Amino acid sequence: MLSFDSLIIKFDKSLRTLFSEAHSIRPFPDAGLPDAALDENEKKLSAALMRVNHSGEICAQALYQGQALTARDPVVQEELQQTANEETEHLAWTSRRVHELGGHLSLLNPIWYGNSLVIGALAGLLGDKWNLGFMAETERQVGAHLQSHLEKLPEQDIKSRTVVRQMLIDETRHGDIAAQLGGAELPLPIKLAMQVSAKVMTQTAYWI
Repeated sequence: MLSFDSLIIKFDKSLRTLFSEAHSIRPFPDAGLPDAALDENEKKLSAALMRVNHSGEICAQALYQGQALTARDPVVQEELQQTANEETEHLAWTSRRVHELGGHLSLLNPIWYGNSLVIGALAGLLGDKWNLGFMAETERQVGAHLQSHLEKLPEQDIKSRTVVRQMLIDETRHGDIAAQLGGAELPLPIKLAMQVSAKVMTQTAYWI
């Protein structure tokens, strides 16, 4: 049973995720790298892709906070919270890069957050093995998405590419940990539904 204090803490975390500037404990991956000269079309492309990545991290924050709310095993709760903390760093990295490129963050982030929070909480209610399985599958799909962005980003945009590469390393590790902790393989229809949901978010956030 969740305490009132826990709910207040989670609510505060939600507000800070959506409306406060995220901070990174680790150095920014692109710190010290030169900002290559990009033409306007290349800047718009990079900014749009990094905006999508930022919205993806908003979703990840909400998913893992929701999953942690309903997880039963304290070890699982701790891992989910640790993962959410690292996703906060990703928020900071992508947000700064979007603004450096002259772009804007998605206006629909509160919607992505709310939907993902509910999905995460429902996943946790199914039990820890499914909770972890959902986390592992999420990270697999995010990894594939980040890999596709490495193929789309301009070659000379070293700063954005460096950020995305480090995010990919982190997401792969998160998925491996979830599988090692006993995450169950999700049924194919669930995986496909997750892919469809992610596609809606990424295609919308690219523009809005």
